Amino acid sequence: MKFDPIRKTRYGTYERIAIKTHKINFGEDLFHVIQRYALPVAKKDDWIILSEKVVSVCQNHVRHIDTVKAGFLAKLIVRFVKKYPKDIGYSRPEKMQVAVELAGRTRIILGIIVGGLFKLIGIRGLFWIIAGNRISEIDGFNPDAMEPYKTHAILPPKNPTELSRTLKNKSGHGISIIDGNNINVKVISAVPNTLNLSKAEIREALLDNPMGQDDEMTPIVLLRKIYE
Repeated sequence: MKFDPIRKTRYGTYERIAIKTHKINFGEDLFHVIQRYALPVAKKDDWIILSEKVVSVCQNHVRHIDTVKAGFLAKLIVRFVKKYPKDIGYSRPEKMQVAVELAGRTRIILGIIVGGLFKLIGIRGLFWIIAGNRISEIDGFNPDAMEPYKTHAILPPKNPTELSRTLKNKSGHGISIIDGNNINVKVISAVPNTLNLSKAEIREALLDNPMGQDDEMTPIVLLRKIYE
């Protein structure tokens, strides 16, 4: 995946340095990964940006597809979910089933009803807000991806802000966990150290999603502000 390492935003100009790692396995120590690959390259004020996928894989917070049986509700919902040509999203009922189990049938059904009514007047996205439980962060079950994303659903990271604080204290760098794809970038946590960046700044600096979380194996990005 090619991307421009320099990005200009309304907040300033940033350099994004993709950090290549080995293929991270379930239950690996995330700080050791950061220590091995990111810290030797990082400068004083750099932020270490982590893919939520690599965080959840290290936390072993995943579901294998063999443990998921899509029910009627999940199969019904995916028929109406917006499909994107370059992102599998929620087009697989097994992935929606995981969301149903995390959020509960009541919240999912309420989200469908209210979200559907508001969609008629041009307001979108309420389904995810009402369903809650961070189900929009669920990833995986992608047949076109490498393992483990082909056969595993990657669940939202556990305690992302607390984890970011711990990693900031250990590494001496600002830490942010993001959920990035071809459609959008969501900043899940942002804990500063020497350079304070807001979630809005981080999001705009990474909006083209410079991470490579498939066979590129660059689930970490150093974010460096350039002063002109």
